Amino acid sequence: MRTILRYIVSLIFIASGFVKAVDLKGFSFKLEEYFSPIVFNLPFLEKYALAFSIIVVVLELVLGFMLLMKIKLKETLYALIGLCVFFGFLTFYSAYYNVVTDCGCFGDALKFTPWQSFWKDITLLVLLIVLAFLYRKREEDEKVRFGKLPLLGVFILIMIFVMYRGIAHEPMIDFRAYSIGTDLAAEKQKIAQNPSEYKTFYSLKNSKTNEVKKVDQDEYINKEYWKDTNWQIEDGKTTSEIAKKGYESEISKFKVEDANGNPITDEILKESRVVLVFTYKPKEADSELVKKIETKALTEKAKVYGISTQPNFYKQIPNYLMDEIAIKTIARSNPFILILEKGKIVEKLGAKDYLNQD
Repeated sequence: MRTILRYIVSLIFIASGFVKAVDLKGFSFKLEEYFSPIVFNLPFLEKYALAFSIIVVVLELVLGFMLLMKIKLKETLYALIGLCVFFGFLTFYSAYYNVVTDCGCFGDALKFTPWQSFWKDITLLVLLIVLAFLYRKREEDEKVRFGKLPLLGVFILIMIFVMYRGIAHEPMIDFRAYSIGTDLAAEKQKIAQNPSEYKTFYSLKNSKTNEVKKVDQDEYINKEYWKDTNWQIEDGKTTSEIAKKGYESEISKFKVEDANGNPITDEILKESRVVLVFTYKPKEADSELVKKIETKALTEKAKVYGISTQPNFYKQIPNYLMDEIAIKTIARSNPFILILEKGKIVEKLGAKDYLNQD
């Protein structure tokens, strides 16, 4: 039983680490959210997000593999318990204060709500404590352990290559909604045909009895609470909640606008061929690199759009705007190239890869 339990827990950590290792930049974006002013208010750590993401992923992968191979088993279990406590704190904070809607525990491969992430961490913590108890009396044979170290070394080298590939280029495996072959136009149509429906909920307080009740917008009108001066809407407690779940897709965030706020998304998706140049942090982008990208893009037999978070950023191509988080969902380099044909993604490249392309 303890062997099966050990395999299950170790494989969960290895899988979790692997999907983040494939796309380390994506995981670093998630850590930036945690460091942002609206969460832990540690903006000075945002520039170290990639370094922190590497440390976390290496710990998950190495400790998960060590647990699988029973290398330094007791120490490994204690380290994993500490890691779970740390993750548990982050996910509880996210869930309780509703500040980070997806912890990125399994990257873009598997999405969890904040509370699902928290209970996943608690479950793993309990299982690790059980394993620590079951293996409390186990003594390790050093000769056996040293025989396993070469396997650990090979595993680490493979994971280093996977991480490097994801940082220097596009991820080896693309778990994002914007993978090559995705038809953005078709996804947009599915969303429009089956949209999610939301209702507004009010928190009402009776000034005479101090009774508090939560009612939706329809009940508020139909039962004429608005006529009764005793019932007052409490400030800051009005919420919008989903009433009917429609077709959900990250593509819903693909919204391009001009400087005046006019949407041009549909126009882009109808083009026979279009080159989109994305920059999610214009102030941090290499101006010479951006200039070279613009120059090359203009040689393409396609319409070219420059999309960033800042109007008038691009000097040679038309400027359009998109939300930074939405751009980060698509792009892993700053700048980044996405090529569409009638709304379908046919190519996506980091800036340097695009310039080196024949």
